[in-house]
Amino acid sequence: MRVAPVGGTAVQDHVALAEIELCGELIIAASAAGEDRLSLESIDEVLKVAEERADASGY
Repeated sequence: MRVAPVGGTAVQDHVALAEIELCGELIIAASAAGEDRLSLESIDEVLKVAEERADASGY
């Protein structure tokens, strides 16, 4: 049986970490929302979809 050595061998999945952060942002927004569900516009705002589209298009 192999046991992972102690210290310094942690692997970070940056994509997974980014997805976890986005999920956390959605959970925070949903808990602060006054309605039962977040609107699609609210979700886009939390996830900064419009900013990503603007950056991608160069405007």
